Amino acid sequence: MNRRSLARTAAALGVTAAALTATAAPAGAAPQPIGRCTTTSGVVLAVDFSHWGGPVYRSCGTTPTTGYELLNQGGWRTTGTGHDGPAFICRIGYSGYKGGKQYPTPQQDDCVLTPPASAYWSYWHADPGQRTWSYSQLGAMLYKPKPGSVDLWIFGGTNIEGTEGKPTVTPDQLRAHNTEPTGGSRPEPRDTRTAAPLPPGTNTGPKPQPQPTTAAPQPSPTPPPTTAAPSPSASPSASASPSPSASEASSPPAVAAPAPSRGPVVVDAAPASDAAHDAGSYLPAVATGALVLLIGGAAAYAAVKRRRAE
Repeated sequence: MNRRSLARTAAALGVTAAALTATAAPAGAAPQPIGRCTTTSGVVLAVDFSHWGGPVYRSCGTTPTTGYELLNQGGWRTTGTGHDGPAFICRIGYSGYKGGKQYPTPQQDDCVLTPPASAYWSYWHADPGQRTWSYSQLGAMLYKPKPGSVDLWIFGGTNIEGTEGKPTVTPDQLRAHNTEPTGGSRPEPRDTRTAAPLPPGTNTGPKPQPQPTTAAPQPSPTPPPTTAAPSPSASPSASASPSPSASEASSPPAVAAPAPSRGPVVVDAAPASDAAHDAGSYLPAVATGALVLLIGGAAAYAAVKRRRAE
């Protein structure tokens, strides 16, 4: 191997290391007010903080992009693990919630090793028109959500098949229902629980019965003559409480309709200033790039020595 080949090999190795390091850096996906997302454009990002007593925040991002980019723009920031790097989402924070504190906190998970299946951020998707969630089969850096779809992150226990620990909120409660962009300014955070449509098959109680129309008063029928006058010793409460009629006795008692469940609190997260990103999670990628350079350089040096020996 001559010097020109050696230089070309070193350059290729440098590009490889740079590419590995670049994948760790957060990319910018332009954030937008939630009204800019529609049924066919943009992607709604939703993060459920109910594990810590918070709401479900949702925001709007552009497409095409990746799930990782959506989760690192407009005030959203993540932290990976020391073992897996930034691609494995260990913590999520939003600068508009608790001052940008990321959850779980370092006291709850140090994010050094891969979190257990009983307490981690699971990733879910719902394509346009899809009424159920799909557990993501790809990592956040590899998955590219479709325009008009919804990305959801929930914390808790979920198995790798996504058959346990499913989201309690439905895609229709989070997705955009407008066909054209609405609003040009930042929307104020609002509670959308009452505006969210109920999923199919939800029991909302018995249907309301039609109210009887008001009719003209009818003369009371002449009561039949009594056979005996009431005894003076009769109890006043007994005489004041008439016995129920036959029709009333045969009617079933009225049952109050159950109040419909309002579901989780959904709050629109307006684009906010970017929070500080934890760069410590990039160490695995940088170390990998350095290792590639060292191995490649050693191999190239050995090849040159062999060439000279010949």
